[in-house]
Amino acid sequence: MESIEIVRKFYDETVNFEWERLERHKVEFELTKRFLNRYIKPKDKVLDLGGGPGKYSLYLAERGCDVTLADLSKKNVDFALNKSKELGLPIKGLQVDSRDLSDIEDELYDYVLCMGPMYHLKSENDRVKTINECLKKLKPNGNIFVAFVSSYSFVWDYLIRNPEFILDNERKAQLNKIVEEEDFAGQGFSDNFFISPKNVLPFFNQFNLEKLHLLSCESFLYLREPELLRHDTEVINTWLDLAEQVCEREDLLSLAEHIMYIGKKTG
Repeated sequence: MESIEIVRKFYDETVNFEWERLERHKVEFELTKRFLNRYIKPKDKVLDLGGGPGKYSLYLAERGCDVTLADLSKKNVDFALNKSKELGLPIKGLQVDSRDLSDIEDELYDYVLCMGPMYHLKSENDRVKTINECLKKLKPNGNIFVAFVSSYSFVWDYLIRNPEFILDNERKAQLNKIVEEEDFAGQGFSDNFFISPKNVLPFFNQFNLEKLHLLSCESFLYLREPELLRHDTEVINTWLDLAEQVCEREDLLSLAEHIMYIGKKTG
């Protein structure tokens, strides 16, 4: 099966699991929202590309933004549209391949969120195509938010959930990415691309973008997230306040599961 079809099938079959993911990983969700809130204001036009079942789209719609969710999985788009009706939050939705956004008007959006496609595009050419497509949809001086999964995320996930994987030869080869400092493209939770933290900024040098932020979406909290989320809201939010202050530090990027680049369109 072609890689894109593997990914589409995966998300079509895991809609509810994906909807609940940002409840299980509330640190990522809350820190990302804090950076969205720094820029995105009510009435701004936002394209949420790879927005899945719509957690961020619905959050921004609730804040009064004009949101279009676009995703590879039709079942995710349908879920988001049904949820928007249920909540009384207007969003638009369409099924797309991130490498070809020709059905979407150019220079229409103040902000483009690309927080999903980079997890799966194993070809450098496809990743470049996707960013170029996003930039076409942005207004001049608009901002793009791009998320990646770190190649070190294997290490933290296996250490937390399945330490015995280090005895499996195939898994051990994946774990060696922390030694090799290399990107990984292959079989992860679907067909996946995982980037070494040091390679994120060089990737964006080829585009007409001014870097605004490069951050760890979990800051230093990922390895203790399950324990943290057992505490009350005041404790969680106070840790998030501390985490937000240091999440852009280069020396903490290796602790991330997700790395976010935020840039302004300059050309």
